[in-house]
Amino acid sequence: MRVVFMGTPEFAVPILQALLNYPGIEVVGVVTQPDRPVGRKRLLTPTPVKAEALRQGIPALQPERLRRLDSVEELRLLQPDLIVTAAYGQILPKSVLELPRLGCINIHASLLPKYRGGAPIHHAVMNGDAVTGVTIMYMAEGLDTGDMISRVELAIEDIDTTGSLFDKLSAAGAQLLLDTLPDLLAGRSEAEEQDNEAAVYSPNVSREQELIDWSKPALSIWNQVRGLNPRPGAYTIWDGEVLKVWSCAKPDKDEQVNDIPGTVVAANEEGIQVATGSGLLTIKELQPAGKKTMQAAQLVHGGRLSVGTVLG
Repeated sequence: MRVVFMGTPEFAVPILQALLNYPGIEVVGVVTQPDRPVGRKRLLTPTPVKAEALRQGIPALQPERLRRLDSVEELRLLQPDLIVTAAYGQILPKSVLELPRLGCINIHASLLPKYRGGAPIHHAVMNGDAVTGVTIMYMAEGLDTGDMISRVELAIEDIDTTGSLFDKLSAAGAQLLLDTLPDLLAGRSEAEEQDNEAAVYSPNVSREQELIDWSKPALSIWNQVRGLNPRPGAYTIWDGEVLKVWSCAKPDKDEQVNDIPGTVVAANEEGIQVATGSGLLTIKELQPAGKKTMQAAQLVHGGRLSVGTVLG
């Protein structure tokens, strides 16, 4: 069984590894995004999926646009029976969808039709969802609109961030693929149409969504902070500069406060307590501009931030 795998970030690597270890499957090629500049030195860096493909001796294709005729022809020459994608980053055109005889399937990190699009994990955490999961679906020309083959649910715990959930859902997606492949390869899979009326979209996080609005409830800001951890990070403005907020204690309750939202009402070993539109939020970890991430108490000890300071 000749399989082409398409994926880009770390999320997709365990899924590729699961395919490589599946009996009777030969991964004949990997398709991933082009190398991009990374870090302050802007070093050209391969994607995690490309790095894994190179370790495994698998040819990696990196078309800037998959729709180009030469890119489609490169795929055709690989003669795939099945194409498996996971967080690849481009919509597959009809010319690619029609190549493999068993079709194209996608491992998507949400319970479809909720959170179609590029940032399903971020949105699930930021919205305070209690449950998420992974869906395997046949790919169609629309954005995550194909018929669903299988799914698995996972609880979102209070300690979860988008980063920890990425790891959990990646492992769950790899296992779900292993559980799904026997029936799929034998032609026994039954697919279920998505309810388009119930569809919810999760576009990539915008810069506006990163900025903390202290007039919102404490619980909403807590979800925002953990939903944007480890990247791109929630931030506020302090003394005219960006102050990244990386973790907060879960608010015990929403309560009315008299201080202006964003006002620091306490600063001690426990962290920095800030008034919100409803309740108090305690910042545990933060990062001033040009500095490393630190415990909030460190900023207090340095005397740089005190009670009465207004953030934002």
